Formats: sequence, structure tokens, C-alpha cells
Amino acid sequence: MRCAALSVACLVIAGCGDVRQQPDHGYDGWAVYGGGPEQLRYSRLGQINRENVAGLEVAWTYDTGDDYPGSQIQCNPLVVDGVLYGWSPNGRVFALSAATGAELWTRRLLVAGVPFEGRTVNRGFMHWREGTDSRIYASVGHLLYALDARSGDPVEGFGDGGAIDLRENLQPRAQNLSVSLRTPGVVYGNLLVIGSVVSESLPSAPGYIRAYDAKTGALRWRFHTIPHPGEPGYETWPEDGWQKLGGANSWAGMALDTERGLVYAGTGSAAFDFWGGNRPGDNLYANSLLCLRAETGELVWHHQFVRHDVWDMDVPTAPVLATIARAGRLIDAVVVATKTSHVYAFDRETGESLFPLHEIEVATSDVDGEVLSRRQVLPVSPPALGRQGLTEADLTARTPAVREAVLKRFRLVRSDGIFTPPSLQGTIIFPGFDGGAEWGGQAFDPETGLLYVNVNEMAWILRLTKRARTRGAANGKRLYQRHCAVCHLDDLSGAPPDFPALTDLSMKAAEVASVVRAGVGRMPAFPNLSEAAARSIATFVVEGEAGDEIVASRSDQSSDMPFTHDGYNRFLDPDGYPAISPPWGTLNAVNLDTGEIDWKVPLGEYPELAEQGVPPTGTENYGGPVVTSGGLLFIGATAPDRKFRAFDKLTGEVLWEATLPAGGNATPAVYEVGGRQFVAIAAGGGKTGSPSGGSYVAFALP
Repeated sequence: MRCAALSVACLVIAGCGDVRQQPDHGYDGWAVYGGGPEQLRYSRLGQINRENVAGLEVAWTYDTGDDYPGSQIQCNPLVVDGVLYGWSPNGRVFALSAATGAELWTRRLLVAGVPFEGRTVNRGFMHWREGTDSRIYASVGHLLYALDARSGDPVEGFGDGGAIDLRENLQPRAQNLSVSLRTPGVVYGNLLVIGSVVSESLPSAPGYIRAYDAKTGALRWRFHTIPHPGEPGYETWPEDGWQKLGGANSWAGMALDTERGLVYAGTGSAAFDFWGGNRPGDNLYANSLLCLRAETGELVWHHQFVRHDVWDMDVPTAPVLATIARAGRLIDAVVVATKTSHVYAFDRETGESLFPLHEIEVATSDVDGEVLSRRQVLPVSPPALGRQGLTEADLTARTPAVREAVLKRFRLVRSDGIFTPPSLQGTIIFPGFDGGAEWGGQAFDPETGLLYVNVNEMAWILRLTKRARTRGAANGKRLYQRHCAVCHLDDLSGAPPDFPALTDLSMKAAEVASVVRAGVGRMPAFPNLSEAAARSIATFVVEGEAGDEIVASRSDQSSDMPFTHDGYNRFLDPDGYPAISPPWGTLNAVNLDTGEIDWKVPLGEYPELAEQGVPPTGTENYGGPVVTSGGLLFIGATAPDRKFRAFDKLTGEVLWEATLPAGGNATPAVYEVGGRQFVAIAAGGGKTGSPSGGSYVAFALP
């Protein structure tokens, strides 16, 4: 049995006689996104522990001053040399005393030569040091900046005036498309290895993985996630796919094995997410785990999780470099949790799966032009952490009236399990677009072999619709239908809060046109549209008139995409709660040595339901956990209740909780300054309709 005491010299793994030594790795600080390049999110600090965590209190709070409706903070702050670096909701980088929260400097980054203004998401930074040269790399819009860590000033010798343009070094067409970086990459020696965020609809840039010189910003290598002629995987795309198609991007973060010089990156789906008739084949290296040589970008091995994805089943998290006990020894593994709620583990060097896999046959599509892969691969163990399909028995029974309304809607759509094809009728996607596992990441405890995964259980309804065609010229209404209605819907009602309604904007048409071309927050930029086209769309949105003006529409990749969808629609009951029975979100401890789930608990609650005596339901959760040698697991992530919690890492019991100023939709950081241990988290709210905030809160013992 597993030893409960953390001071013992070893932990014996149940049933196999293997011995897991106390780890010699882990993080004493938080100088890298996720704590360290392995993405363990495991802190060796034990000053705060099971016995005293109940006495944890607020040590300091920093207000960014950027609080306004709809904003978020998803940043996992860095702590370097006693300085905490964070990101504000509208694009400021700042440095604080990690001990007191006192502001040391703040910097608003420039985009197109002017200070960036508006809601945006940045999940963290990269840090590089050589001698006295210490830099923070921060991204806003299509630019990646190198900032002097002591002053916040852009480093003149890096790129152009301290920044590189992420639209370059892809393909010529990408210069007029949306490319950004929300989750930091990894630093290997003098290389910055990064992914990107690109549009999920067409036109879209290709999501190549790139390495840049940390000193100068010069490109050092590039891996084609959409293979070029002569490269392995080219045959899994149409012949001109590398020239016309986009996506297959690594947006959720990477892990680095510094000793082996290997970088691990998960990728998303090819664009367009929900119809692939113009990209027949399995579409390597979309929806894959890639193992690349960090020095050169050479592919060592890969595993594709979803073939020819039309469900938006991106790899949603950074891989985790864990260890797995087998036959009396520890195997160095790379572990990935997916939107489908599965956990995969592979040998880091060979790519061999460390748990059995099996193929399943999936249904064919009845949508014109779509040819799906007939077989998909899933792990036999560990068991899925969330339900894999939705039946009438899974629907909510919160009240008879609610159940009747939900049942009526459910019977109008298709729901045949995890790989049910998208349809014009409407298809239940469950697990949903936001997981299963999601971008907050996982925590691995090398003391116990437990992987901690917070999981969403939210069903969505995906309905394909025929796409409005524009050839040559069009008015503002038709351009809006082609480029904007996919998120904001034909009637401009959107799908708040992720995709806001455009029916009551206070912005002027010129401001809307600027946002269309430059992007803001989650919304991608559309620089491929001419200024006249953007103005025409803005006039339609603001004034409600299709307009007589005819504007030339630049030709783009979307001309051969006959379908779009009617928005990102959560399956909710009439009162706005999930239409399924609880749990709606869980925290799971997966034993990687045995392939079993050690414990599972609901994560989060709705205060108004709790007041009615409803047992904890769990909620959608965004932001990941951190585990410590003090026997604790810290996690926020539950916006409806705004709670930040400490769990017993061996049992899942809540040992402490605090209410944040806004939801903690970010992964915390654990660090020590002057002999005192702190746990800090961004409280930005704004997810799933929760109130927005703009602060960071650090906790410590008195």
C-alpha cells in the first residue's frame, strides 16, 4: 500500500513491489511557465502542509486596474530573483515584489506602433538569462517581445525594436492572416521554441512550430505540421494542402526534456474545425503529440490522437514529463490528457505507448463532401475521466419541468457517442469543445506517481449550416455572414460570454472596423480583409443596414468551404445550468503506475444551488492544479463560486478554501522568498458569464 507519511525514504507501489524513490526533481521556485520545463506543476516546498494549511491567509493583493466586463486573466505568473511577472487583462506586463506585491514596473506593449488596448489573453511568459542579461518574452497580437527583466524596456537587439512578427516565417499568405501566441513555449539553451494560435476557420495560417534565437530573434528552425512535398505525412493531405490549408498548431504549451534535448508539443485540428471535405486524409500532424529534437526541429516520433478531426479535439494541454513505475524501475514518460477525458502515456525516447491502445470503428458522415476516417484509437487504461456519450438517462432531473424541456431538445439532435459526426440536424459533442481536460494543464506528483487532472463535463450542440457564398464582390451583410457569423451568429446575438452579442454595441463603426482587422481577446484578426471590406462589415454591425456599397473581397481559402456552423452552443437547461446530470466538473487523481483512478471528487459548486441544499455539483473549470511536497494540491478554476482550494493530495479532501475577488481561471504559482512560502493566483473571472476581475492574490502562513 502507499505510505501516507511524506517523510519516508520511499513509497512502495501497490501490487507490484516497485519502489519509487523520493524525487530529486521538482521546483523550488516558479521561473518557468508550469513551474519548470517538464510541466510537472510540482513544488518541493513544504512549509505549507496538511497540518498548517488551515492557517493560510492573504499575504498581498495587486490590482491591475484593468477590470471591465468580459475581461479575463489566465496567466500563470513567473517568479525570478524575487520578482513576480504577470499579465493584465488588457495587455500590460508588470513586475512586482514577490514578497509584498509592490509594483516595480509596468509596460504596455505596442502593436502597429501604438499601445495595445483591449481585452486579451496571455497565459504566461518565457525567461532567458545569460550573465547579467535577463529577459522576459511576452506576446501581444502578432508580436513576440523581449523585455529587460529589470526595467521592462524592449531589448533593442531582438528582432525589430525588441519584437518579432509571428506572421513571418510561415508562408507568404500568413502575413495577411491571424497569428499570435497565448501560451509560452520553452527555452532550450539560446533557443525559444514556440507554437502559435491561428484561426480555426478558413482562411487560416499553418501552425508550424518554430525556434528563434533568444538573443537576436532570428529564425533557427521550423517544423511543418502540415507536411510539404517529400516530407513524411504529405500523403495524408490533398496535394496542395500545404499551400491552401491551415491550423494543426501547437497552442496549449510544450514540455522540454533538457537532458535528452527533446521537446514535446501537442497540436490542434486542421482548419476548418468541423468540416474537412477539402482536406481528405488523416491530416498528419494535426491532433498529434510530436517529439522533436530541440536543437534542429527534427521529428523523432509522433502519435496522432484523432484522425481527420471534425470535432475540435485539439490537444488542449502541455504534455507532462512524468515517471511511471514498471517492473521495479522508473520509466521516463510523456503524458497527455485530452479533450475526450483520456490519459495517454508514452516512452519519451521511442514513443511506445505505456498503456494498451485499441481501435474503434466510427460512423460515416452524411454531410456532402465529408469523408471521415473509419477508425480511431483510444487507450484501454487509464479509464476515461468523464462520460463518453450522452443518453436520456444522463440528462438533468433537477426539476420535472427542466427535465421535460431538456429532453425535448435532446430528441431533436444526434447523440451516439464520442465520435458522432457533425450534422445539419445537430450533434451532441460530449465530452465538449472545452474538454475533458483543458488548457490549465495537469500536475504530476513524483512522490506518489499520481497525475491530477481537472475535467469538464459539459455537452455542446454542434449544428452545421450551409455557408453564404461571396464571389468577387459583396456588401457588408454578406461579408459578415461569411467571416463573423460563425461565432456571433447571423442575427448578431452571439453565444455569450465567450462570443458576445453585437446587437447593442457602444462602439463606432470605425472602431469596429479596426477590431475586425486587428483582432481582440479570443477573436482572431482578419488582416486578409481589405480596409473597405472591414468598414462595410462594421457599418452592417453598427447601423444594421446591408448597404449598397459593393466592396471587392480578397480571394481566400474559404471559397471551397461550403459549410459553417451556427455557433458554439452549450447544452443548457432553461435556467442556464448544464442540461446533464452532475457532476459538471471533477478533480481526478490518476495513478500512472497502476493505470487506475485513485480518487475523484466534484470540483466547484453553484452557491445558489448549495443554498437550496443541492449536493456539490462541480462546475466548468478553467485553470490547472499545483501539487506540493507538503501533501497539498492547490487549484482555483471554478468561476461560479470564486473559490481557491487546497486538497489533501492523497484523498481529495478539501483542507482549506478562500473566496477570491473574481474567479481564479488560471494556474497558481508556488515560490519562496526570504524563507517564506507563497501561493499566488490570478483572479480574473470572466469565464462562463462570471464577473470579471483584475487582481493577483498571494497567500502565505502568518
